[in-house]
Amino acid sequence: MRLSHQTSSPETETRTRILKSALRLFAQRGYDGTTTRELAEAADVAEGTLFRHFPNKKAILVEVATQGWVEILTDLLTELSEMGSYKAVAQVMRRRMLNLHKNADMLRVCFMEAQFHPDLRDRIQSEVIAKMTDVAEAFFQTAMDQGIYRRMNPKTVARVFLGMFAVAGFSQSTIMEPGSAALEMQEMAEGLADIFLNGVLEKGEA
Repeated sequence: MRLSHQTSSPETETRTRILKSALRLFAQRGYDGTTTRELAEAADVAEGTLFRHFPNKKAILVEVATQGWVEILTDLLTELSEMGSYKAVAQVMRRRMLNLHKNADMLRVCFMEAQFHPDLRDRIQSEVIAKMTDVAEAFFQTAMDQGIYRRMNPKTVARVFLGMFAVAGFSQSTIMEPGSAALEMQEMAEGLADIFLNGVLEKGEA
């Protein structure tokens, strides 16, 4: 998770340092298990500096999660726009498997804390997940209009794709062994893409 901005003023650098430290501590100890004093020490700032940049600890949590998801959304938009064809899903899945694990701390924080903080869950839903679904829906609608994908509800297809996209991102720490070789990740990406594009039934059995 980059958690950085294009400008590099001292204030921006301090803010980024606070967010990076918060991400690490929230992932290790949980939001409730991290005090603002510990957060300030980890970021090497005075505790009062935290509250000059953020009104409270909850605001830090929301910013950590939202900014991380915005970066993931940006990466997905880039990948969809650069897909060589509508059948090149395996390439997207493979890149997700290689790159999403870099955001493991942010994902852990989101899934741990969203269930306890409705405002965080609502912010992620409204600002990120809904936008990701809309973008993917438009992408698949175009493929259907061109006769590449069969006619279905494009929103459903988008949700299925994003679900598999999430599986691909978590694969290195869940369904695949840690430290899996690139060839194994490629095979997993191709398998996910094949299931997405062709399903699992033999032709004629649908």
